[in-house]
Amino acid sequence: MKQTSQFTRGFAGYCSVPLFALATACAGSESAPPVTPESAWTSPAATSTAAQTAASAPVKNTNVAASAPQPAALSPAIDERAVADATGIAKVETSPDGVVKASLPRKDIEVAVDGWKVPPFMGLTSWVAFTPAQKGIADAMMMGDLVLFEDEVNPVMSVLLEYQVQVTAIHNHFFFDAPHVFFMHVGGEGTVATLGGGIRVAMNTIAKIRMQSPKPAHGYGAPPLPAKNAIDAAKLEAVLGVKGQAKDGMFKATMGRSTAASCGCNIGKTMGVNTWAAFAGSNENAVVDGDFAVAERELQPVLKSLRAGGINIVAIHQHMSGENPRILFLHYWGRGKAADLAATIKTALDLTAWDKPKSETT
Repeated sequence: MKQTSQFTRGFAGYCSVPLFALATACAGSESAPPVTPESAWTSPAATSTAAQTAASAPVKNTNVAASAPQPAALSPAIDERAVADATGIAKVETSPDGVVKASLPRKDIEVAVDGWKVPPFMGLTSWVAFTPAQKGIADAMMMGDLVLFEDEVNPVMSVLLEYQVQVTAIHNHFFFDAPHVFFMHVGGEGTVATLGGGIRVAMNTIAKIRMQSPKPAHGYGAPPLPAKNAIDAAKLEAVLGVKGQAKDGMFKATMGRSTAASCGCNIGKTMGVNTWAAFAGSNENAVVDGDFAVAERELQPVLKSLRAGGINIVAIHQHMSGENPRILFLHYWGRGKAADLAATIKTALDLTAWDKPKSETT
Protein backbone atom coordinates (compact mmCIF):
# COMPACT_ATOMS: atom_id res chain seq x y z
CA MET A 1 0.00 0.00 0.00
CA LYS A 2 1.34 3.42 -0.91
CA GLN A 3 1.90 5.76 1.96
CA THR A 4 -0.11 8.98 1.78
CA SER A 5 1.14 11.80 3.99
CA GLN A 6 -0.92 14.60 5.49
CA PHE A 7 1.08 16.92 3.24
CA THR A 8 -0.17 15.02 0.20
CA ARG A 9 -3.76 15.18 1.40
CA GLY A 10 -3.51 18.99 1.75
CA PHE A 11 -3.94 19.42 -2.01
CA ALA A 12 -7.23 19.68 -3.81
CA GLY A 13 -7.94 16.91 -6.28
CA TYR A 14 -7.91 18.95 -9.47
CA CYS A 15 -6.69 16.07 -11.59
CA SER A 16 -6.36 12.31 -11.38
CA VAL A 17 -2.57 12.08 -11.85
CA PRO A 18 -0.43 11.30 -8.78
CA LEU A 19 0.55 14.28 -6.64
CA PHE A 20 4.15 14.13 -7.75
CA ALA A 21 3.28 14.24 -11.46
CA LEU A 22 4.34 17.35 -13.33
CA ALA A 23 2.13 20.38 -12.99
CA THR A 24 1.64 20.47 -16.73
CA ALA A 25 -0.40 17.29 -16.44
CA CYS A 26 -3.02 19.38 -14.68
CA ALA A 27 -2.43 22.86 -16.03
CA GLY A 28 -1.75 21.98 -19.65
CA SER A 29 1.47 22.22 -21.61
CA GLU A 30 1.63 25.99 -21.81
CA SER A 31 5.19 27.06 -22.42
CA ALA A 32 6.68 29.41 -19.85
CA PRO A 33 7.02 33.07 -20.90
CA PRO A 34 10.49 34.63 -20.94
CA VAL A 35 11.74 35.91 -17.62
CA THR A 36 11.41 39.65 -17.23
CA PRO A 37 14.99 40.97 -16.99
CA GLU A 38 15.92 42.78 -13.80
CA SER A 39 16.85 46.43 -13.93
CA ALA A 40 20.57 47.01 -14.32
CA TRP A 41 22.23 48.26 -11.17
CA THR A 42 23.73 51.75 -11.08
CA SER A 43 27.51 51.82 -10.81
CA PRO A 44 29.16 53.70 -7.92
CA ALA A 45 30.68 56.13 -10.42
CA ALA A 46 27.30 56.89 -11.95
CA THR A 47 25.83 57.41 -8.49
CA SER A 48 28.59 59.83 -7.59
CA THR A 49 28.16 61.80 -10.83
CA ALA A 50 24.40 61.97 -10.34
CA ALA A 51 24.84 63.25 -6.80
CA GLN A 52 27.26 65.97 -7.95
CA THR A 53 24.88 67.02 -10.73
CA ALA A 54 21.97 67.22 -8.32
CA ALA A 55 24.02 69.26 -5.86
CA SER A 56 24.97 71.84 -8.53
CA ALA A 57 21.48 72.15 -10.00
CA PRO A 58 19.54 75.38 -9.33
CA VAL A 59 17.00 75.24 -6.52
CA LYS A 60 13.45 74.89 -7.83
CA ASN A 61 10.68 77.27 -6.84
CA THR A 62 8.92 75.43 -4.04
CA ASN A 63 5.77 77.50 -4.61
CA VAL A 64 5.11 75.62 -7.84
CA ALA A 65 3.19 72.44 -7.12
CA ALA A 66 4.91 69.39 -8.58
CA SER A 67 2.73 67.08 -10.56
CA ALA A 68 2.29 63.75 -8.79
CA PRO A 69 3.52 60.72 -10.73
CA GLN A 70 0.73 58.69 -12.22
CA PRO A 71 0.44 55.12 -10.90
CA ALA A 72 1.25 52.41 -13.41
CA ALA A 73 -1.68 50.64 -15.00
CA LEU A 74 -2.12 47.14 -13.63
CA SER A 75 -3.12 43.86 -15.21
CA PRO A 76 -6.60 42.45 -14.42
CA ALA A 77 -7.40 41.26 -10.91
CA ILE A 78 -6.10 37.82 -9.89
CA ASP A 79 -8.70 35.06 -9.89
CA GLU A 80 -8.84 32.78 -6.83
CA ARG A 81 -9.81 29.74 -8.86
CA ALA A 82 -6.91 30.28 -11.26
CA VAL A 83 -4.48 30.33 -8.32
CA ALA A 84 -6.00 27.18 -6.81
CA ASP A 85 -5.94 25.37 -10.14
CA ALA A 86 -2.35 26.39 -10.91
CA THR A 87 -0.80 25.70 -7.49
CA GLY A 88 -2.95 22.72 -6.49
CA ILE A 89 -3.36 24.29 -3.04
CA ALA A 90 -6.91 24.16 -1.70
CA LYS A 91 -6.76 27.04 0.80
CA VAL A 92 -6.87 30.26 -1.23
CA GLU A 93 -8.06 33.64 0.07
CA THR A 94 -8.28 37.17 -1.32
CA SER A 95 -7.30 40.10 0.90
CA PRO A 96 -9.07 43.48 0.83
CA ASP A 97 -6.25 44.89 -1.33
CA GLY A 98 -6.77 42.26 -4.01
CA VAL A 99 -3.87 39.95 -3.16
CA VAL A 100 -4.70 36.26 -3.64
CA LYS A 101 -2.81 34.06 -1.17
CA ALA A 102 -2.55 30.27 -1.15
CA SER A 103 -1.24 28.63 2.02
CA LEU A 104 -0.42 25.09 3.09
CA PRO A 105 0.50 24.26 6.73
CA ARG A 106 3.39 21.83 7.03
CA LYS A 107 1.71 19.06 9.06
CA ASP A 108 3.39 15.95 7.66
CA ILE A 109 6.51 16.09 9.86
CA GLU A 110 6.61 17.19 13.47
CA VAL A 111 9.16 19.91 14.24
CA ALA A 112 10.35 20.61 17.76
CA VAL A 113 12.33 23.66 18.87
CA ASP A 114 14.21 23.20 22.11
CA GLY A 115 12.01 20.17 22.74
CA TRP A 116 8.68 21.98 22.13
CA LYS A 117 6.44 20.80 19.30
CA VAL A 118 5.86 23.78 17.00
CA PRO A 119 2.30 24.07 15.59
CA PRO A 120 2.12 25.19 11.92
CA PHE A 121 0.36 28.36 13.16
CA MET A 122 3.67 29.42 14.74
CA GLY A 123 5.40 29.78 11.37
CA LEU A 124 5.48 26.36 9.71
CA THR A 125 3.19 27.22 6.80
CA SER A 126 4.21 27.46 3.15
CA TRP A 127 2.50 30.25 1.23
CA VAL A 128 2.54 32.11 -2.08
CA ALA A 129 0.70 35.34 -2.88
CA PHE A 130 -0.25 36.82 -6.25
CA THR A 131 -0.99 40.44 -7.14
CA PRO A 132 -1.57 42.12 -10.53
CA ALA A 133 1.67 43.19 -12.18
CA GLN A 134 2.24 46.25 -14.35
CA LYS A 135 0.10 46.04 -17.47
CA GLY A 136 2.12 45.18 -20.53
CA ILE A 137 4.93 43.68 -18.43
CA ALA A 138 3.28 40.65 -16.82
CA ASP A 139 -0.09 39.36 -15.70
CA ALA A 140 0.93 38.68 -12.12
CA MET A 141 3.68 39.19 -9.57
CA MET A 142 4.21 36.41 -7.03
CA MET A 143 5.99 36.23 -3.68
CA GLY A 144 6.12 33.43 -1.15
CA ASP A 145 7.93 31.42 1.49
CA LEU A 146 8.26 27.63 1.43
CA VAL A 147 8.89 25.47 4.51
CA LEU A 148 11.46 22.82 3.59
CA PHE A 149 13.64 20.16 5.14
CA GLU A 150 17.30 19.73 4.18
CA ASP A 151 16.74 16.94 1.66
CA GLU A 152 14.01 18.96 -0.08
CA VAL A 153 15.77 22.32 -0.59
CA ASN A 154 17.81 21.61 -3.73
CA PRO A 155 15.33 19.37 -5.60
CA VAL A 156 12.66 22.03 -5.01
CA MET A 157 15.00 24.81 -6.12
CA SER A 158 15.78 23.03 -9.38
CA VAL A 159 12.14 22.66 -10.41
CA LEU A 160 11.28 26.23 -9.39
CA LEU A 161 14.07 27.63 -11.55
CA GLU A 162 12.79 25.59 -14.50
CA TYR A 163 9.39 27.29 -14.13
CA GLN A 164 10.86 30.81 -13.99
CA VAL A 165 10.19 31.12 -10.27
CA GLN A 166 13.02 33.09 -8.68
CA VAL A 167 14.65 31.83 -5.50
CA THR A 168 15.66 34.90 -3.50
CA ALA A 169 16.69 33.65 -0.05
CA ILE A 170 17.28 30.47 1.95
CA HIS A 171 17.78 30.58 5.70
CA ASN A 172 16.70 29.21 9.05
CA HIS A 173 14.12 30.67 11.42
CA PHE A 174 15.06 28.62 14.48
CA PHE A 175 17.93 27.30 16.58
CA PHE A 176 17.86 23.84 18.18
CA ASP A 177 15.11 22.60 15.87
CA ALA A 178 14.67 18.90 15.17
CA PRO A 179 14.60 18.09 12.36
CA HIS A 180 16.29 21.15 10.90
CA VAL A 181 13.82 23.21 8.87
CA PHE A 182 14.65 25.87 6.31
CA PHE A 183 12.71 28.61 4.56
CA MET A 184 12.98 29.38 0.85
CA HIS A 185 11.73 32.77 -0.31
CA VAL A 186 10.45 32.81 -3.87
CA GLY A 187 9.08 35.32 -6.35
CA GLY A 188 8.63 36.18 -9.98
CA GLU A 189 6.58 37.88 -12.66
CA GLY A 190 4.60 36.13 -15.39
CA THR A 191 1.29 34.32 -15.64
CA VAL A 192 -0.55 32.70 -12.77
CA ALA A 193 -0.51 29.42 -14.71
CA THR A 194 3.27 29.39 -15.15
CA LEU A 195 4.29 30.68 -11.72
CA GLY A 196 1.62 28.68 -9.95
CA GLY A 197 2.55 25.64 -12.00
CA GLY A 198 6.08 25.92 -10.67
CA ILE A 199 4.74 25.95 -7.12
CA ARG A 200 2.60 22.89 -7.88
CA VAL A 201 5.61 20.97 -9.19
CA ALA A 202 7.62 22.04 -6.13
CA MET A 203 4.91 20.74 -3.81
CA ASN A 204 4.67 17.53 -5.81
CA THR A 205 8.45 17.16 -5.51
CA ILE A 206 8.22 17.49 -1.73
CA ALA A 207 5.44 14.91 -1.58
CA LYS A 208 7.42 12.46 -3.71
CA ILE A 209 10.51 12.83 -1.49
CA ARG A 210 8.45 12.25 1.65
CA MET A 211 6.68 9.21 0.19
CA GLN A 212 10.07 7.68 -0.57
CA SER A 213 11.52 8.66 2.81
CA PRO A 214 8.97 9.71 5.47
CA LYS A 215 11.71 11.17 7.68
CA PRO A 216 14.18 13.84 6.47
CA ALA A 217 17.58 12.49 5.48
CA HIS A 218 20.61 12.99 7.72
CA GLY A 219 23.13 13.26 4.90
CA TYR A 220 23.65 13.53 1.16
CA GLY A 221 24.43 9.82 0.82
CA ALA A 222 27.81 10.41 -0.84
CA PRO A 223 30.70 7.96 -0.27
CA PRO A 224 33.14 8.77 2.57
CA LEU A 225 36.03 11.08 1.74
CA PRO A 226 39.61 9.72 1.86
CA ALA A 227 41.29 9.76 5.28
CA LYS A 228 44.10 11.92 3.85
CA ASN A 229 43.56 14.92 1.58
CA ALA A 230 45.46 14.88 -1.72
CA ILE A 231 44.04 17.60 -3.99
CA ASP A 232 46.15 18.55 -7.04
CA ALA A 233 46.24 22.33 -6.59
CA ALA A 234 47.91 23.05 -9.93
CA LYS A 235 45.17 21.23 -11.83
CA LEU A 236 42.43 23.22 -10.12
CA GLU A 237 44.27 26.51 -10.65
CA ALA A 238 44.33 25.72 -14.36
CA VAL A 239 40.56 25.10 -14.38
CA LEU A 240 39.66 28.17 -12.31
CA GLY A 241 42.18 30.48 -13.96
CA VAL A 242 43.43 31.87 -10.64
CA LYS A 243 46.18 31.12 -8.14
CA GLY A 244 45.09 29.71 -4.83
CA GLN A 245 46.38 28.41 -1.51
CA ALA A 246 47.32 24.80 -0.78
CA LYS A 247 47.39 23.39 2.75
CA ASP A 248 47.59 19.81 4.03
CA GLY A 249 46.37 18.40 0.72
CA MET A 250 43.49 20.91 0.46
CA PHE A 251 43.11 23.84 -1.94
CA LYS A 252 41.30 27.18 -1.73
CA ALA A 253 40.84 29.94 -4.32
CA THR A 254 39.37 33.38 -3.62
CA MET A 255 38.05 35.60 -6.41
CA GLY A 256 37.27 39.22 -5.54
CA ARG A 257 34.90 41.86 -6.76
CA SER A 258 34.10 45.38 -5.61
CA THR A 259 31.23 47.58 -4.55
CA ALA A 260 30.78 50.93 -2.81
CA ALA A 261 29.80 50.86 0.84
CA SER A 262 27.17 53.22 2.22
CA CYS A 263 30.01 55.47 3.41
CA GLY A 264 31.08 55.92 -0.22
CA CYS A 265 34.33 54.00 0.21
CA ASN A 266 35.20 51.13 -2.10
CA ILE A 267 35.22 47.65 -0.57
CA GLY A 268 36.52 44.54 -2.26
CA LYS A 269 38.13 41.14 -1.92
CA THR A 270 39.98 41.61 1.37
CA MET A 271 36.93 43.19 3.02
CA GLY A 272 34.88 40.08 2.27
CA VAL A 273 33.34 40.95 -1.10
CA ASN A 274 34.51 37.79 -2.79
CA THR A 275 33.65 34.39 -4.18
CA TRP A 276 35.68 31.50 -2.78
CA ALA A 277 35.91 27.75 -3.26
CA ALA A 278 37.68 25.26 -0.99
CA PHE A 279 38.42 21.66 -2.01
CA ALA A 280 39.30 18.61 0.10
CA GLY A 281 39.52 14.85 -0.46
CA SER A 282 41.19 13.44 -3.56
CA ASN A 283 41.10 14.30 -7.24
CA GLU A 284 38.55 11.51 -7.85
CA ASN A 285 36.53 11.88 -4.63
CA ALA A 286 36.35 15.50 -3.52
CA VAL A 287 34.18 17.95 -1.67
CA VAL A 288 33.90 21.66 -2.43
CA ASP A 289 32.32 24.32 -0.28
CA GLY A 290 32.31 28.05 -0.58
CA ASP A 291 30.50 31.33 -1.08
CA PHE A 292 29.45 33.27 -4.17
CA ALA A 293 29.21 37.07 -4.17
CA VAL A 294 26.65 38.10 -6.80
CA ALA A 295 24.83 41.22 -7.88
CA GLU A 296 21.04 40.95 -7.75
CA ARG A 297 20.68 40.41 -11.48
CA GLU A 298 23.30 37.63 -11.36
CA LEU A 299 21.67 35.53 -8.63
CA GLN A 300 19.22 33.47 -10.70
CA PRO A 301 21.69 32.61 -13.52
CA VAL A 302 24.32 31.54 -10.97
CA LEU A 303 21.81 29.38 -9.08
CA LYS A 304 20.77 27.68 -12.32
CA SER A 305 24.38 27.10 -13.32
CA LEU A 306 25.42 25.58 -9.98
CA ARG A 307 22.35 23.36 -9.77
CA ALA A 308 22.90 22.19 -13.35
CA GLY A 309 26.33 21.00 -12.21
CA GLY A 310 24.87 19.17 -9.21
CA ILE A 311 26.16 21.58 -6.56
CA ASN A 312 23.87 22.09 -3.57
CA ILE A 313 22.87 25.57 -2.39
CA VAL A 314 22.67 25.82 1.39
CA ALA A 315 22.01 29.53 2.05
CA ILE A 316 21.19 32.78 0.24
CA HIS A 317 21.37 36.06 2.14
CA GLN A 318 23.11 39.44 2.38
CA HIS A 319 26.27 40.29 4.33
CA MET A 320 26.01 44.08 4.15
CA SER A 321 23.51 46.92 3.88
CA GLY A 322 23.54 50.13 1.86
CA GLU A 323 26.17 49.07 -0.69
CA ASN A 324 25.91 49.90 -4.40
CA PRO A 325 25.67 47.70 -6.34
CA ARG A 326 23.91 45.48 -3.82
CA ILE A 327 25.74 42.18 -3.31
CA LEU A 328 24.05 38.95 -2.27
CA PHE A 329 25.86 35.86 -1.03
CA LEU A 330 25.04 32.22 -1.63
CA HIS A 331 26.78 29.36 0.15
CA TYR A 332 27.18 25.96 -1.48
CA TRP A 333 28.39 22.37 -1.01
CA GLY A 334 29.26 19.84 -3.71
CA ARG A 335 30.66 16.32 -4.10
CA GLY A 336 32.35 14.67 -7.07
CA LYS A 337 35.61 14.75 -9.02
CA ALA A 338 37.65 17.81 -8.08
CA ALA A 339 38.13 18.98 -11.68
CA ASP A 340 34.42 18.62 -12.45
CA LEU A 341 33.48 20.60 -9.35
CA ALA A 342 35.97 23.32 -10.27
CA ALA A 343 34.60 23.49 -13.81
CA THR A 344 31.08 24.01 -12.47
CA ILE A 345 32.33 26.76 -10.16
CA LYS A 346 34.18 28.47 -13.05
CA THR A 347 31.12 28.36 -15.32
CA ALA A 348 29.01 30.05 -12.65
CA LEU A 349 31.82 32.45 -11.75
CA ASP A 350 31.95 33.75 -15.31
CA LEU A 351 28.28 34.76 -15.02
CA THR A 352 29.36 37.38 -12.47
CA ALA A 353 31.37 40.58 -12.69
CA TRP A 354 34.33 39.23 -10.71
CA ASP A 355 37.74 40.86 -10.83
CA LYS A 356 39.47 38.63 -13.35
CA PRO A 357 43.27 38.37 -13.36
CA LYS A 358 44.98 40.58 -15.94
CA SER A 359 46.06 37.53 -17.89
CA GLU A 360 42.39 36.76 -18.57
CA THR A 361 41.47 40.29 -19.64
CA THR A 362 44.41 41.15 -21.94
